[in-house]
Amino acid sequence: MPDLRTRRAAGDPAGRLAAWATAWLAGRVPYDDALEAVTGDRAHVVSDADGTRPLGEVLTSLRGRGERRLRLVLPVPGDVHGLPPVPALAAAAVEAGQAVVGDTLVLLPASATSEAVLWTQVDLPAGCLAPPPVEGTLRSLSGRLDLAVGDAARTLAGLDLARWHPEVPALLAGLSARAEDPGLPPDTDPVAVSVLTRARRLATVLDLALADSPGGAVTAGQMAAREQALRPLGDAVREATTAVWNWLPR
Repeated sequence: MPDLRTRRAAGDPAGRLAAWATAWLAGRVPYDDALEAVTGDRAHVVSDADGTRPLGEVLTSLRGRGERRLRLVLPVPGDVHGLPPVPALAAAAVEAGQAVVGDTLVLLPASATSEAVLWTQVDLPAGCLAPPPVEGTLRSLSGRLDLAVGDAARTLAGLDLARWHPEVPALLAGLSARAEDPGLPPDTDPVAVSVLTRARRLATVLDLALADSPGGAVTAGQMAAREQALRPLGDAVREATTAVWNWLPR
């Protein structure tokens, strides 16, 4: 099963919250459907300066706060574009691996288990707006994923991942398989569903590729070379994931 790092790279749970809260705010889905899609069978609790409360209470408060859209941001060291300039927020968001950004608040998934997700809410000062994440067209993002996969194929083969991780060949072979339901709102473009499905599979491959091989001795130089070689694929996955969860009907 994918670990928390994979779920974060795939934009879950913050992507679900951004996409479904935005769909509810726009009147595209009922509140109950949005809350169920975000929470599933896990308890979601939000912590802020005043204490803790269920995520559902935060969701219902969004319209009263004037929110019209929430966006997913997947920050990494050296690239925190899309986050508002609030002291200490960037470091906390990088640590969380993802953030849900609105005009008045930011929500960070502080921890996630099979039973519960704990969120941290950061209220934004008035007028402190975040620059929107870069969002390319769905077809251009799909093409960029194809190019990044091709460029990374030799690196993945050179790492001999199949020796330590027999799941890798199946994951790569399944990139063109029929898209599964990634949990997007029902009116989402089918191209977005396909792109996110592929990005999820690639996020799992990247996790395996960047993990230490069982029983293998990897030097610091080899690890750095591996990360450098796979960085373009990681950037493409992150960009595609962000754009899909932030997609809006035209």
